Amino acid sequence: MNAKVRLYVDDPLGAGQPVALEREQAHYLFSVMRLPVGAPVALFNGRDGEWLAEVVDAGKKGGTLTCVEQTRAQGTPPDLWLLFAPIKKARTDFIVEKAVELGVRRIVPVQTAFTNSERIRQDRLQAHAVEAAEQCGATFVPEVAELQRLDRLLAGWDSRRLLFCDEASAGGGTDYAAMLAGDPAPWAVLIGPEGGFSEAERKKLHGMDQATSIALGPRILRADTAAVAALTLWQAHCGDWK
Repeated sequence: MNAKVRLYVDDPLGAGQPVALEREQAHYLFSVMRLPVGAPVALFNGRDGEWLAEVVDAGKKGGTLTCVEQTRAQGTPPDLWLLFAPIKKARTDFIVEKAVELGVRRIVPVQTAFTNSERIRQDRLQAHAVEAAEQCGATFVPEVAELQRLDRLLAGWDSRRLLFCDEASAGGGTDYAAMLAGDPAPWAVLIGPEGGFSEAERKKLHGMDQATSIALGPRILRADTAAVAALTLWQAHCGDWK
């Protein structure tokens, strides 16, 4: 019995466990997808893996599912964070969605000297992360943190290695395998804003022992493209794509 719908829920999941649906979830399953009683639904909560469930009650304002069997064990992406400066709304959404698909543990929007967006809707971005996990088959949903100032974040930085994507270094060849080799400690990828990093930010980053400056090819990439490229490189050399 294959489920054509995959849904994130907050409830604990286990054999025989009932799951009460919220109004929006019920509307999606029964009004949009038109699932009948007895239909299979794949559920995950970020803790208990993926479970096959059946619809036992379908209503306009709510409903109930019952877990039948576990179909996938809980998986967790590598301990990789994405730090990025928010850009235009649709492109910021794109960055969050692709970060979930590519596999990160935490997403941190940062306010840099040249960041155009001074505020974000953390709840909306978290919802995009959930939707991306539902679509890509992930069993883990990364936290999307509130917007933080980059200088304050770096001032309290710990031993986590930092992949600093510096647009000023664009051009020439790069031995990515050599640059990313070494200490297997947790990592973070840092992507700057459309205007790039300030000289003060670049000086701070180049002076950090934990930071590795990297050029993403011979051309300067848009911020959303750079995020996808950097995460792909890291996953291929250090993460779960190896």
